[in-house]
Amino acid sequence: MRLSLLWPALLTGAATAFTIDTTNADSIKSAASTVAHGLMKFYTGNNTGDTPGTLPPPYFWWEGGGMFMTMVDYWAKTNDSTYNDVVEQALLFQVGPDNDYMPPNQTKDEGNDDQGFWGMAAMLAAETNFQNPPKGQPQWLALAQAVFNEMASRWDESTCGGGLRWQIFQFNNGFTYKNSIANGCFFNLGARLARYTGNQTYADWANKIWDWEASVGLIDSSYNIFDGSSDVQNCTTIDRLQWTYNAGIYLHGAANMFNFTSGQSLWQERVTGILNASSIFFNNDIMEEQACENVNTCDTDQLSFKAYFSQWLASTTILAPFTSSTITPWIAASAAAAGLQCGSGTCGFKWSNGATFDGSTGVGQQMSGLGAIQSAIVQVKGAEVVAPVTNSTGGTSQGDSSAGITKPSTGMTEAAIKVTTGDKVASGFLTVAVLGGVIGGSTFMVMGA
Repeated sequence: MRLSLLWPALLTGAATAFTIDTTNADSIKSAASTVAHGLMKFYTGNNTGDTPGTLPPPYFWWEGGGMFMTMVDYWAKTNDSTYNDVVEQALLFQVGPDNDYMPPNQTKDEGNDDQGFWGMAAMLAAETNFQNPPKGQPQWLALAQAVFNEMASRWDESTCGGGLRWQIFQFNNGFTYKNSIANGCFFNLGARLARYTGNQTYADWANKIWDWEASVGLIDSSYNIFDGSSDVQNCTTIDRLQWTYNAGIYLHGAANMFNFTSGQSLWQERVTGILNASSIFFNNDIMEEQACENVNTCDTDQLSFKAYFSQWLASTTILAPFTSSTITPWIAASAAAAGLQCGSGTCGFKWSNGATFDGSTGVGQQMSGLGAIQSAIVQVKGAEVVAPVTNSTGGTSQGDSSAGITKPSTGMTEAAIKVTTGDKVASGFLTVAVLGGVIGGSTFMVMGA
């Protein structure tokens, strides 16, 4: 992700707020439908002459992945398929020639976080049985595996004892930064692939990533998750900013590991710890981006973080039901407050403002409002939100365990593959070597804030 200026407000004055009954599924779905329509108005990729999957300036490529992940979640929670064909087109158009979300028009600037968000969008499509691409097109699970495999090839034990760098290429600013969101995407995908496929190698990687993150202090003893470290030799100097999406991505990954291990106490402790630490992101149960929201410094990227946090909180209640008593009041209050900032379908950002519209609009604000509103449906009795599927519980997406390992366009070659007996969809891998010249001698990439 890259820094950019705030999207200028499109509206002035107060919008007409609407009230959401967060105990009623129809009320939530109706509000979500209105806000989803408002979000898709920002998308121009399906217009003649535009590129599917991309958003207009000032939005960077990664946020398109985040937006379409949110729209897959919209379909899964509301069963409204209005936008599914557009979402499928976008997710497939950006896969690139090697089916790994490294399209040529983005690769020179692409970081691990950028690739990771598109990979997580594909993973969600697999977990929700989103409409599968036609035969001959890359499939959702295989795309997520390709992203994971390439991230594993970039694991950098030459500095800080491990971890991913923010950027893939040495010539990009941020290559000398190791951060939580890059490693969080890798951790999150590993945990979810373990649960989906039953493959222990993915779980082993998830454990390894968590242990590294904790060993350098990016996750502290109180489960606060900090942004990163520019001291890539030892990672002793920590940027202690905390963001909702960092907390969310590790919480959701830990919840998947809790579910995969059938309630292992270690993962229950970690889920509980992150949840307790996440209270800093709530004011009277209403979600706030506490590092920037109240001082009006949130940039274009940061305005979207609450969307992903909402989605991952909701999923956590399904994967680790013991969290519901803590999370559901947050989701309900945030959804109701977001509704008051989403009058006429156009969302502001400061939900704690009540019905006083803050005048801030854009993709991030709209996506965050939608994420909060649609996530509220998981706490409605009888709403029948389906748990993420797996290879053994009805998942239909086809995988490819070698996806991303052999890359004809870039020279990536397989070094070793570990096959788990009986794994019908995917097998884990141990290490992957990247040949010289692809990333200037480095084999790592990282996601950033």
